[in-house]
Amino acid sequence: MELMNVKMDLPEDSNIIIGQTHFIKSTEDIYEAIIGTVPGAKFGLAFCEASGPCLIRVDGNDDNLKKAAVDNAKKIGAGHVFVVLLRNAYPINVLNRIKDVQEVCTIFCATANPVDVIVVENKTGRGVMGVIDGERPKGIETPKDEEDRKAFLRKIGYKR
Repeated sequence: MELMNVKMDLPEDSNIIIGQTHFIKSTEDIYEAIIGTVPGAKFGLAFCEASGPCLIRVDGNDDNLKKAAVDNAKKIGAGHVFVVLLRNAYPINVLNRIKDVQEVCTIFCATANPVDVIVVENKTGRGVMGVIDGERPKGIETPKDEEDRKAFLRKIGYKR
């Protein structure tokens, strides 16, 4: 077995969602989950088949994000893994709908941070062991940090 660190490339102003699903139908179902939840969202979706022709299936409504999703899925190269790149919406807007898709087994991450995917490869194929999402903690929140966090959430409309 070989363990690899695979760095994801996020286009500017985008978020990434990486997960695992189990059926080719997922491509259309995830598309419908996103477009039906946030009609103005721009996104690209790539899904790695794990049997049959083993193609990377592609959908979305933004050609650049579709290409970036394919590039990231190709680098991961693990069966049944999907990559969504998202603009004009945040993962929080679509994540529960994606998790509600019958075929979705797990979500590894949903973030705008730099992401590394830890991939293991054996003679059969590849699998995702986990992700490294962002940086290590640099300290503990102070009262001022708490005040700033609460102000930020209100500024972007997630709290009143």
